[in-house]
Amino acid sequence: MLIGGREFDTENETYIMGILNMTPDSFSDGGSYEDADAGLRRAAQMMEEGATIIDVGGLSTRPGYTEVSIEEEIQRVVPVIKKIRELPGAVISVDTYRPAVAEAAMEAGADLINDISCVKDERLALVAAKTGAAYCLMHNRNRDEQPYKDLIEDMISDLAGGLKKLETAGVMKEKIMIDPGIGFAKDHEENLRAMAALDRFADMGYPLLLGISRKSIIGNTLKTPVDQRLEGTIALNIYGMTKKVSFIRVHDVEANARAVKMIREVMRHG
Repeated sequence: MLIGGREFDTENETYIMGILNMTPDSFSDGGSYEDADAGLRRAAQMMEEGATIIDVGGLSTRPGYTEVSIEEEIQRVVPVIKKIRELPGAVISVDTYRPAVAEAAMEAGADLINDISCVKDERLALVAAKTGAAYCLMHNRNRDEQPYKDLIEDMISDLAGGLKKLETAGVMKEKIMIDPGIGFAKDHEENLRAMAALDRFADMGYPLLLGISRKSIIGNTLKTPVDQRLEGTIALNIYGMTKKVSFIRVHDVEANARAVKMIREVMRHG
């Protein structure tokens, strides 16, 4: 896969995407990095710990999140992206579903659009095509308007629809990864079923990203608060590696990077 002119070996490697939330209200680490300098320091730390991609977000997507203006979201992400761009070897993702934010982030130096909306606004695909950005297409749907009939088949169909929009806009296949969207538009049992079917999504022919760090699928299973979900996060990420996951999105970079390195070494001798 191509991200920012860099080739990622998604067949033989597993890459860490470190989460950098420049928000006051994210479910796990809201308010931790309130300015661009603090964000830069955290990004540099995550890269030292093993993150290959830094995912910068300026709008919380937790349940019940507060909407902010496009201008505010841009102001949260653009200054820190510009600073991270100066770090040698940095690969930068912007976590947004708003075309104007994505375009501003690309101009600031981002390489990848991490879209939680499954291309709800088709202008986002046009931004990716125009700027040459890589694209992470996450499964999501308004289940109140469109209930599931068959969870996994419906997820595959939704993702295929998003992929069609990207193709129509002119985004190259080698710049696209997909994300099953664990924790989005799914209840606890559905999240578990989606995890169990990861190989079905990988079989769609695109690199797979898994973003389950500290999420409710862990808390509901282990009955643990947000700050006690590291073991569950690592367990699910390692399971994902056995199901062809190529990218894992995490808060706790060092612990997950060590676990990935250990399992990858075993897999190379298998």
